[in-house]
Amino acid sequence: MRLNNKHIDLSKPRVMTIVNVTPDSFYDGSRTFTEEEIERRVAQAIAEGADMLDVGGYSSRPNADEVSVEEECARVCRAMKVIRRVCPEVAVSIDTFRAEVVQRVVADWGDCIVNDIAAGEADSQMIPTVARLGLPYIAMHMRGTPATMQSMTDYSDVVEEVRNYFVRKLDVLHSAGITDVVIDPGFGFAKTLEQNYSLMDGLHRLNDLEAPILVGISRKSMIYKLLGCTPAEALNGTTALHLEALRQGAKILRVHDTREAVEVVKIYNQLNKSKQEQ
Repeated sequence: MRLNNKHIDLSKPRVMTIVNVTPDSFYDGSRTFTEEEIERRVAQAIAEGADMLDVGGYSSRPNADEVSVEEECARVCRAMKVIRRVCPEVAVSIDTFRAEVVQRVVADWGDCIVNDIAAGEADSQMIPTVARLGLPYIAMHMRGTPATMQSMTDYSDVVEEVRNYFVRKLDVLHSAGITDVVIDPGFGFAKTLEQNYSLMDGLHRLNDLEAPILVGISRKSMIYKLLGCTPAEALNGTTALHLEALRQGAKILRVHDTREAVEVVKIYNQLNKSKQEQ
């Protein structure tokens, strides 16, 4: 993946740390609203080994408050101001489904990765904008919107249907001129708890699409509901699933907890090294 004339090597797994500039994200430990809070989180993530940061100014949890373009831009740019001061060279992903937000961030702060939960389906200008700007793009699978998605979970084979979705989507994105595409199967988005685990178990079936896979499961309901705990208590379950995601072929872990995810990647890499040496 290329960003700002630099190559982000995805031959080995990478850790993307979440920086939520929102007051209402589902896990309150990830909320950073003031510049001081943002700086503390960013500095800690970099110190603990984050490869990239994912900045979001609009919560995608079900029933989240509506946020105007102006407010979303203000939140994201607040974070970008801090990030460019604290760690100017780090790769940054912007978690947005709005092309206007992408354009404003790039104009003010330079190129970024675009992380779009709607894969271009919420804003008809998103794909043309990303293509024109030559940005890397993360396309996520979701049905409906965050407000309606959990009523749209009728699959005959969730893995096959997600795979077929990406076959079509990758063709659209490549035809539009977007060359660096990462796919996100959308754990927790229009999937039941059971479907999320079926998707994890069959994640390897997406590997032949020849697009790096991002997995975002950190502290999600598929973990805390299964374990009967809260998001704050779901780190152990998250870590367990992170190792399985890597085993299934994931190349990017999108996480709240950097140090723990970096440790999982190190363990996974050592396991692979040991296998190769046998």
